[in-house]
Amino acid sequence: MGKSKVLVKVNPEGKYVVDVDKAIDIAKCTPNTRVALRNDSYVLHKILPTKVDPLVSLMKVEKVPDSTYDMIGGLDKQIREIKEVIELPIKHPELFDALGVAQPKGVLLYGPPGTGKTLLARAVAHHTDCTFIRVSGAELVQKYIGEGSRMVRELFVMAREASPSIIFMDEIDSIGSSRMEGGGGDSEVQRTMLELLNQLDGFEPAQNIKVIMATNRIDILDAALLRPGRIDRKIEFPNPTEGVSEPRCRALKSGRGG
Repeated sequence: MGKSKVLVKVNPEGKYVVDVDKAIDIAKCTPNTRVALRNDSYVLHKILPTKVDPLVSLMKVEKVPDSTYDMIGGLDKQIREIKEVIELPIKHPELFDALGVAQPKGVLLYGPPGTGKTLLARAVAHHTDCTFIRVSGAELVQKYIGEGSRMVRELFVMAREASPSIIFMDEIDSIGSSRMEGGGGDSEVQRTMLELLNQLDGFEPAQNIKVIMATNRIDILDAALLRPGRIDRKIEFPNPTEGVSEPRCRALKSGRGG
């Protein structure tokens, strides 16, 4: 529209071509940016932050607790795998660029409850110094049409603004189960999952956003969610065996100060 004019949509009045205040960097006025106009002259004088649902904002953990790999016993194989998929691309993206290999986007942690899935997700966020965004799949199941999918969109918007970031989606089977013919609440859950698939396809790994999903029921997840390019690695967390219990006990003792 010119060096000092932009097209602004004002609800419910319509669209206007307005002047931009000299103090505003017009390069930041990208499509879908929220702005403020002066009442008298309609001059754009302020760029507003992205509108995010308060429920979504509460999902962001500003400072990740001091969860470390040393606190996790008996999961050396799982720690090595999540380092390869999440930590390595964030800390050394140049390795993937040099090889011409696409960075992984996400990983699925699956296994019985209480086997360390959440603790490992928090630990990798701590070691990568990433913003940790935790959401339960059940929180995205809303009774009003379109609410769940809107929350998913805003979740990824917040992740982009806070990058580098890790989105940890627990109980993903709540919205990611295999699709079946039906209506009512099931249709709304399917809309939410379709929006999640759309968001997974719509961001580039180089944006420093990684997705970690966790479930106790991998057998009921939709095949579309598990395909490469959305979930690039599946890591199993089995119940502890006799040989694994000892290092886990040592980790618990060290966490208590000996």
